Amino acid sequence: MKHLLLSVFFVAFTLSLSDMAYAQGKGLVGISMPTKSSARWISDGNNLVKYLKDKGYTTDLQYAEDDIPNQIAQIEAMIAKKPKVLVIAPIDGTTLTDILQKAHDANIKVIAYDRLIRNSPYVDYYVTFDNFKVGVLQAQSIVDKLGLKDGKGPYNIELFGGSPDDNNAYFFYNGAMSVLEPYIKSGKLVVRSKQMGMDKVGTLRWDGATAQARMDNLLSAYYGTEKVDAVLSPYDGLSIGILSSLKGVGYCTAKQPCPVVTGQDAEIPSVKSILRGEQYSTIFKDTRELAKATSNMIDAIISGKKPEVNDVKTYNNGVKVVPAYLLKPVLVNASNWKQVLIDSGYYTEAQLK
Repeated sequence: MKHLLLSVFFVAFTLSLSDMAYAQGKGLVGISMPTKSSARWISDGNNLVKYLKDKGYTTDLQYAEDDIPNQIAQIEAMIAKKPKVLVIAPIDGTTLTDILQKAHDANIKVIAYDRLIRNSPYVDYYVTFDNFKVGVLQAQSIVDKLGLKDGKGPYNIELFGGSPDDNNAYFFYNGAMSVLEPYIKSGKLVVRSKQMGMDKVGTLRWDGATAQARMDNLLSAYYGTEKVDAVLSPYDGLSIGILSSLKGVGYCTAKQPCPVVTGQDAEIPSVKSILRGEQYSTIFKDTRELAKATSNMIDAIISGKKPEVNDVKTYNNGVKVVPAYLLKPVLVNASNWKQVLIDSGYYTEAQLK
Protein backbone atom coordinates (compact mmCIF):
# COMPACT_ATOMS: atom_id res chain seq x y z
CA MET A 1 0.00 0.00 0.00
CA LYS A 2 2.88 2.36 0.83
CA HIS A 3 4.46 1.67 -2.56
CA LEU A 4 1.12 2.21 -4.27
CA LEU A 5 0.60 5.57 -2.54
CA LEU A 6 4.14 6.65 -3.45
CA SER A 7 3.52 5.65 -7.05
CA VAL A 8 0.25 7.61 -7.17
CA PHE A 9 1.97 10.63 -5.60
CA PHE A 10 4.85 10.38 -8.08
CA VAL A 11 2.51 10.22 -11.08
CA ALA A 12 0.44 13.13 -9.76
CA PHE A 13 3.58 15.14 -9.06
CA THR A 14 4.96 14.40 -12.53
CA LEU A 15 1.68 15.42 -14.16
CA SER A 16 1.65 18.61 -12.08
CA LEU A 17 5.16 19.46 -13.25
CA SER A 18 4.12 18.66 -16.79
CA ASP A 19 1.14 21.01 -16.51
CA MET A 20 3.36 23.76 -15.11
CA ALA A 21 5.87 23.32 -17.90
CA TYR A 22 3.05 23.46 -20.44
CA ALA A 23 1.61 26.59 -18.84
CA GLN A 24 4.99 28.27 -18.78
CA GLY A 25 5.64 27.26 -22.37
CA LYS A 26 2.37 28.34 -24.02
CA GLY A 27 4.21 31.01 -25.96
CA LEU A 28 5.38 34.59 -26.24
CA VAL A 29 3.00 37.50 -26.91
CA GLY A 30 4.37 40.83 -28.10
CA ILE A 31 2.54 43.95 -26.86
CA SER A 32 3.15 47.33 -28.48
CA MET A 33 1.61 50.32 -26.69
CA PRO A 34 1.74 53.91 -28.00
CA THR A 35 2.87 55.92 -24.98
CA LYS A 36 3.20 56.17 -21.22
CA SER A 37 2.09 59.81 -21.27
CA SER A 38 -1.52 58.68 -20.76
CA ALA A 39 -2.32 56.72 -17.60
CA ARG A 40 -4.75 54.52 -19.45
CA TRP A 41 -2.07 53.00 -21.71
CA ILE A 42 0.02 52.13 -18.66
CA SER A 43 -3.04 50.43 -17.19
CA ASP A 44 -3.70 48.61 -20.47
CA GLY A 45 -0.16 47.28 -20.64
CA ASN A 46 -0.11 46.14 -17.02
CA ASN A 47 -3.48 44.43 -17.32
CA LEU A 48 -2.54 42.60 -20.51
CA VAL A 49 0.65 41.30 -18.92
CA LYS A 50 -1.27 40.18 -15.82
CA TYR A 51 -4.03 38.31 -17.64
CA LEU A 52 -1.65 36.67 -20.10
CA LYS A 53 0.70 35.61 -17.32
CA ASP A 54 -2.26 34.07 -15.50
CA LYS A 55 -2.97 32.03 -18.64
CA GLY A 56 0.64 30.84 -18.85
CA TYR A 57 2.05 33.17 -21.51
CA THR A 58 5.23 35.22 -21.45
CA THR A 59 5.06 38.78 -22.74
CA ASP A 60 7.23 41.46 -24.30
CA LEU A 61 5.64 44.83 -23.48
CA GLN A 62 7.04 47.96 -25.16
CA TYR A 63 5.98 51.62 -25.16
CA ALA A 64 6.91 53.75 -28.18
CA GLU A 65 6.35 57.18 -26.57
CA ASP A 66 4.36 58.46 -29.56
CA ASP A 67 7.35 58.01 -31.88
CA ILE A 68 6.25 56.16 -35.02
CA PRO A 69 9.72 54.95 -36.15
CA ASN A 70 10.31 53.79 -32.57
CA GLN A 71 7.11 51.74 -32.58
CA ILE A 72 8.01 50.15 -35.92
CA ALA A 73 11.50 49.29 -34.64
CA GLN A 74 10.06 47.80 -31.44
CA ILE A 75 7.61 45.65 -33.39
CA GLU A 76 10.40 44.49 -35.70
CA ALA A 77 12.45 43.45 -32.66
CA MET A 78 9.44 41.57 -31.32
CA ILE A 79 9.00 39.72 -34.63
CA ALA A 80 12.61 38.57 -34.38
CA LYS A 81 11.72 36.89 -31.06
CA LYS A 82 9.01 34.87 -32.88
CA PRO A 83 5.94 35.58 -30.73
CA LYS A 84 2.76 33.68 -31.56
CA VAL A 85 0.63 36.83 -31.44
CA LEU A 86 1.29 40.57 -31.64
CA VAL A 87 -1.05 42.99 -29.84
CA ILE A 88 -0.63 46.48 -31.25
CA ALA A 89 -2.18 49.79 -30.21
CA PRO A 90 -0.83 51.94 -33.05
CA ILE A 91 0.34 55.54 -32.77
CA ASP A 92 -0.63 56.10 -36.39
CA GLY A 93 -2.89 53.38 -37.74
CA THR A 94 -1.69 53.93 -41.32
CA THR A 95 2.07 53.38 -40.87
CA LEU A 96 2.37 49.67 -40.11
CA THR A 97 1.66 48.06 -43.50
CA ASP A 98 5.23 46.92 -44.20
CA ILE A 99 5.96 45.64 -40.71
CA LEU A 100 2.70 43.66 -40.65
CA GLN A 101 3.77 41.99 -43.88
CA LYS A 102 6.85 40.75 -41.97
CA ALA A 103 4.64 39.51 -39.14
CA HIS A 104 2.46 37.63 -41.62
CA ASP A 105 5.49 36.08 -43.30
CA ALA A 106 6.61 34.86 -39.86
CA ASN A 107 3.14 33.32 -39.28
CA ILE A 108 2.38 35.72 -36.42
CA LYS A 109 -1.25 36.69 -35.79
CA VAL A 110 -2.00 40.38 -35.21
CA ILE A 111 -4.64 41.89 -32.92
CA ALA A 112 -5.29 45.64 -33.21
CA TYR A 113 -5.84 46.88 -29.66
CA ASP A 114 -8.36 49.70 -29.18
CA ARG A 115 -7.09 51.53 -32.28
CA LEU A 116 -7.68 50.07 -35.72
CA ILE A 117 -4.64 49.37 -37.90
CA ARG A 118 -5.37 50.53 -41.42
CA ASN A 119 -4.27 49.60 -44.94
CA SER A 120 -3.17 46.05 -44.19
CA PRO A 121 -4.78 42.67 -44.92
CA TYR A 122 -2.78 41.20 -42.05
CA VAL A 123 -4.83 42.52 -39.16
CA ASP A 124 -6.55 39.39 -37.90
CA TYR A 125 -8.75 40.82 -35.14
CA TYR A 126 -9.69 44.08 -33.45
CA VAL A 127 -10.60 44.47 -29.77
CA THR A 128 -12.06 47.79 -28.69
CA PHE A 129 -15.00 49.60 -27.16
CA ASP A 130 -18.03 50.71 -29.16
CA ASN A 131 -16.36 53.92 -30.29
CA PHE A 132 -19.39 55.38 -32.08
CA LYS A 133 -21.33 54.90 -28.84
CA VAL A 134 -18.59 56.80 -26.96
CA GLY A 135 -19.33 59.88 -29.08
CA VAL A 136 -23.08 59.40 -28.68
CA LEU A 137 -22.73 59.31 -24.88
CA GLN A 138 -20.51 62.41 -24.83
CA ALA A 139 -22.97 64.40 -26.92
CA GLN A 140 -25.95 63.09 -24.99
CA SER A 141 -24.45 64.39 -21.75
CA ILE A 142 -24.31 67.88 -23.32
CA VAL A 143 -27.89 67.62 -24.58
CA ASP A 144 -29.18 66.48 -21.20
CA LYS A 145 -27.28 69.05 -19.14
CA LEU A 146 -28.35 71.96 -21.37
CA GLY A 147 -31.97 70.77 -21.49
CA LEU A 148 -32.08 70.81 -25.28
CA LYS A 149 -34.77 68.14 -25.41
CA ASP A 150 -36.98 70.49 -23.39
CA GLY A 151 -36.56 73.19 -26.03
CA LYS A 152 -33.99 75.28 -24.15
CA GLY A 153 -31.42 77.29 -26.07
CA PRO A 154 -29.83 78.60 -28.15
CA TYR A 155 -26.45 77.77 -26.63
CA ASN A 156 -22.94 78.27 -27.96
CA ILE A 157 -20.77 75.18 -28.44
CA GLU A 158 -17.27 74.47 -29.75
CA LEU A 159 -16.13 71.12 -31.06
CA PHE A 160 -12.85 69.27 -30.55
CA GLY A 161 -11.80 66.05 -32.23
CA GLY A 162 -9.09 63.52 -31.51
CA SER A 163 -5.95 62.80 -33.48
CA PRO A 164 -6.62 62.52 -37.24
CA ASP A 165 -4.19 59.61 -37.50
CA ASP A 166 -6.26 57.58 -35.00
CA ASN A 167 -9.19 55.82 -36.64
CA ASN A 168 -11.14 55.96 -33.36
CA ALA A 169 -11.20 59.75 -33.47
CA TYR A 170 -13.59 59.66 -36.44
CA PHE A 171 -15.95 57.24 -34.69
CA PHE A 172 -16.00 59.46 -31.59
CA TYR A 173 -16.69 62.58 -33.66
CA ASN A 174 -19.29 60.97 -35.92
CA GLY A 175 -21.07 59.43 -32.93
CA ALA A 176 -21.24 62.81 -31.21
CA MET A 177 -22.40 64.62 -34.34
CA SER A 178 -25.18 62.09 -34.88
CA VAL A 179 -26.67 63.57 -31.68
CA LEU A 180 -25.58 67.22 -31.95
CA GLU A 181 -26.16 67.94 -35.64
CA PRO A 182 -29.98 68.19 -35.45
CA TYR A 183 -29.65 70.83 -32.72
CA ILE A 184 -27.02 72.70 -34.74
CA LYS A 185 -29.27 72.66 -37.81
CA SER A 186 -32.25 73.90 -35.77
CA GLY A 187 -30.18 76.71 -34.24
CA LYS A 188 -30.48 75.46 -30.67
CA LEU A 189 -26.71 74.89 -30.71
CA VAL A 190 -24.48 77.50 -32.36
CA VAL A 191 -20.86 76.83 -33.35
CA ARG A 192 -19.73 80.46 -33.39
CA SER A 193 -16.35 79.62 -34.91
CA LYS A 194 -18.08 77.59 -37.64
CA GLN A 195 -15.25 75.08 -37.21
CA MET A 196 -16.73 71.65 -37.87
CA GLY A 197 -15.38 68.42 -39.35
CA MET A 198 -12.29 66.47 -38.32
CA ASP A 199 -10.13 68.41 -40.78
CA LYS A 200 -10.80 71.55 -38.71
CA VAL A 201 -11.27 70.26 -35.16
CA GLY A 202 -8.79 67.35 -34.98
CA THR A 203 -6.05 67.49 -32.33
CA LEU A 204 -2.86 65.76 -33.44
CA ARG A 205 -1.52 63.12 -31.01
CA TRP A 206 -4.35 63.93 -28.59
CA ASP A 207 -2.15 66.71 -27.22
CA GLY A 208 -3.63 68.73 -24.35
CA ALA A 209 -1.38 71.73 -24.96
CA THR A 210 -2.56 71.88 -28.58
CA ALA A 211 -6.18 71.80 -27.42
CA GLN A 212 -5.50 74.54 -24.87
CA ALA A 213 -3.91 76.78 -27.52
CA ARG A 214 -6.83 76.25 -29.89
CA MET A 215 -9.33 77.04 -27.13
CA ASP A 216 -7.36 80.22 -26.37
CA ASN A 217 -7.72 81.23 -30.02
CA LEU A 218 -11.43 80.41 -30.15
CA LEU A 219 -12.17 82.44 -27.02
CA SER A 220 -10.25 85.50 -28.20
CA ALA A 221 -11.67 85.41 -31.74
CA TYR A 222 -15.33 84.54 -31.14
CA TYR A 223 -16.23 85.11 -27.50
CA GLY A 224 -15.56 88.73 -26.66
CA THR A 225 -19.02 89.42 -25.27
CA GLU A 226 -20.62 86.04 -25.94
CA LYS A 227 -20.04 83.08 -23.64
CA VAL A 228 -19.34 79.47 -24.56
CA ASP A 229 -21.87 77.09 -23.01
CA ALA A 230 -20.47 73.70 -24.01
CA VAL A 231 -17.32 72.11 -25.41
CA LEU A 232 -17.29 68.67 -27.01
CA SER A 233 -13.99 67.12 -25.97
CA PRO A 234 -13.29 63.49 -26.91
CA TYR A 235 -10.56 62.81 -24.34
CA ASP A 236 -9.74 63.82 -20.75
CA GLY A 237 -6.23 64.96 -21.65
CA LEU A 238 -7.75 67.52 -24.04
CA SER A 239 -10.46 68.45 -21.53
CA ILE A 240 -7.89 69.49 -18.92
CA GLY A 241 -6.19 71.77 -21.48
CA ILE A 242 -9.52 73.22 -22.59
CA LEU A 243 -10.54 73.92 -19.00
CA SER A 244 -7.19 75.61 -18.31
CA SER A 245 -7.90 77.95 -21.20
CA LEU A 246 -11.42 78.67 -19.95
CA LYS A 247 -10.20 79.37 -16.41
CA GLY A 248 -7.66 81.79 -17.84
CA VAL A 249 -10.44 84.09 -19.04
CA GLY A 250 -12.66 83.85 -15.96
CA TYR A 251 -14.74 80.71 -16.37
CA CYS A 252 -15.21 78.14 -13.60
CA THR A 253 -16.00 80.78 -10.99
CA ALA A 254 -19.15 81.57 -9.02
CA LYS A 255 -19.79 84.47 -11.40
CA GLN A 256 -19.15 82.45 -14.57
CA PRO A 257 -19.52 78.66 -14.16
CA CYS A 258 -17.66 76.22 -16.40
CA PRO A 259 -19.26 75.29 -19.69
CA VAL A 260 -20.39 71.69 -20.12
CA VAL A 261 -17.12 69.94 -21.02
CA THR A 262 -17.02 66.25 -21.91
CA GLY A 263 -14.12 63.78 -21.85
CA GLN A 264 -13.07 60.16 -22.07
CA ASP A 265 -11.00 57.56 -20.19
CA ALA A 266 -11.91 58.58 -16.62
CA GLU A 267 -8.34 59.65 -15.90
CA ILE A 268 -7.74 60.69 -12.29
CA PRO A 269 -7.17 64.45 -12.96
CA SER A 270 -10.46 64.60 -14.86
CA VAL A 271 -12.42 62.63 -12.27
CA LYS A 272 -11.11 65.07 -9.64
CA SER A 273 -12.16 67.92 -11.95
CA ILE A 274 -15.67 66.44 -12.14
CA LEU A 275 -15.81 66.26 -8.35
CA ARG A 276 -14.80 69.96 -8.20
CA GLY A 277 -17.69 70.83 -10.51
CA GLU A 278 -15.46 71.74 -13.50
CA GLN A 279 -15.41 69.02 -16.18
CA TYR A 280 -18.97 67.76 -16.55
CA SER A 281 -18.54 64.17 -17.73
CA THR A 282 -16.15 61.52 -18.93
CA ILE A 283 -16.46 58.09 -20.53
CA PHE A 284 -15.26 55.10 -18.54
CA LYS A 285 -13.73 52.31 -20.58
CA ASP A 286 -12.75 49.51 -18.21
CA THR A 287 -9.31 48.55 -19.51
CA ARG A 288 -9.37 45.48 -17.28
CA GLU A 289 -12.22 44.11 -19.38
CA LEU A 290 -10.47 45.11 -22.62
CA ALA A 291 -7.32 43.30 -21.55
CA LYS A 292 -9.33 40.29 -20.41
CA ALA A 293 -11.16 40.07 -23.75
CA THR A 294 -7.84 40.36 -25.60
CA SER A 295 -6.17 37.64 -23.52
CA ASN A 296 -9.16 35.36 -24.14
CA MET A 297 -8.87 36.02 -27.86
CA ILE A 298 -5.13 35.23 -27.79
CA ASP A 299 -5.78 31.99 -25.89
CA ALA A 300 -8.38 30.94 -28.46
CA ILE A 301 -6.06 31.72 -31.38
CA ILE A 302 -3.14 29.78 -29.95
CA SER A 303 -5.39 26.89 -28.91
CA GLY A 304 -6.69 26.60 -32.46
CA LYS A 305 -10.20 27.75 -31.51
CA LYS A 306 -12.29 30.48 -33.09
CA PRO A 307 -12.05 33.71 -31.06
CA GLU A 308 -15.27 35.39 -29.98
CA VAL A 309 -16.27 38.43 -32.06
CA ASN A 310 -19.49 40.46 -32.05
CA ASP A 311 -19.00 42.79 -35.03
CA VAL A 312 -18.06 41.69 -38.55
CA LYS A 313 -19.36 44.71 -40.47
CA THR A 314 -18.23 48.01 -38.99
CA TYR A 315 -14.43 48.16 -39.04
CA ASN A 316 -13.18 48.37 -42.60
CA ASN A 317 -9.47 49.22 -42.50
CA GLY A 318 -9.29 50.17 -46.17
CA VAL A 319 -8.33 46.67 -47.28
CA LYS A 320 -10.63 44.36 -45.33
CA VAL A 321 -13.36 44.34 -42.71
CA VAL A 322 -11.59 43.33 -39.51
CA PRO A 323 -13.56 41.00 -37.19
CA ALA A 324 -14.02 42.88 -33.93
CA TYR A 325 -15.00 42.36 -30.33
CA LEU A 326 -16.66 45.47 -28.89
CA LEU A 327 -17.12 46.34 -25.22
CA LYS A 328 -19.62 48.85 -23.81
CA PRO A 329 -18.49 52.32 -22.65
CA VAL A 330 -20.10 53.96 -19.60
CA LEU A 331 -20.86 57.66 -19.04
CA VAL A 332 -19.55 59.00 -15.73
CA ASN A 333 -20.49 62.28 -14.06
CA ALA A 334 -20.93 63.61 -10.54
CA SER A 335 -24.04 61.48 -10.00
CA ASN A 336 -22.53 58.02 -10.55
CA TRP A 337 -18.73 58.25 -10.27
CA LYS A 338 -18.58 56.33 -6.99
CA GLN A 339 -20.74 53.47 -8.18
CA VAL A 340 -18.88 53.09 -11.49
CA LEU A 341 -15.27 53.81 -10.49
CA ILE A 342 -14.99 52.98 -6.77
CA ASP A 343 -17.48 50.16 -6.26
CA SER A 344 -16.05 48.35 -9.29
CA GLY A 345 -12.57 48.46 -7.72
CA TYR A 346 -11.08 50.46 -10.60
CA TYR A 347 -9.99 53.26 -8.25
CA THR A 348 -9.89 53.74 -4.51
CA GLU A 349 -11.42 56.83 -2.90
CA ALA A 350 -7.94 57.79 -1.69
CA GLN A 351 -6.77 58.08 -5.31
CA LEU A 352 -9.46 60.63 -6.07
CA LYS A 353 -8.96 62.88 -3.03
